[in-house]
Amino acid sequence: MHGLTGERVLLRIHIGEDDRWEGRPLYHAIVEHLRREHYAGATVFRGIAGFGAHARVHEPKLFRLSSDLPIVIECIDTQEKIDAVLPALDRMIGGGLITLERVRVIMYRGHAASGGAASLP
Repeated sequence: MHGLTGERVLLRIHIGEDDRWEGRPLYHAIVEHLRREHYAGATVFRGIAGFGAHARVHEPKLFRLSSDLPIVIECIDTQEKIDAVLPALDRMIGGGLITLERVRVIMYRGHAASGGAASLP
């Protein structure tokens, strides 16, 4: 989809690493949903520390199996596509934060056919 350039919407989802949807990690379920619905792409970031609405600090603990670290998922697409996914996200996310902001996409393309990095004209 090379037609993504121009004014678009950035969807940013803040959840916890331990959050689940139908028995699997929520972040994975969200990314798979976006992929299945042909969104332009999604990226998952794992934070090293953070806190949310309950003011409980989430950070790595040396001898704990789980730290419930912060996870941020970002997806950029058209306003219509982002609006269309919001009801599904509302069903999937028990606790978290979703933000939207307008962005200007100046380039969206895969790697060059030669296998090297693409460069700006």
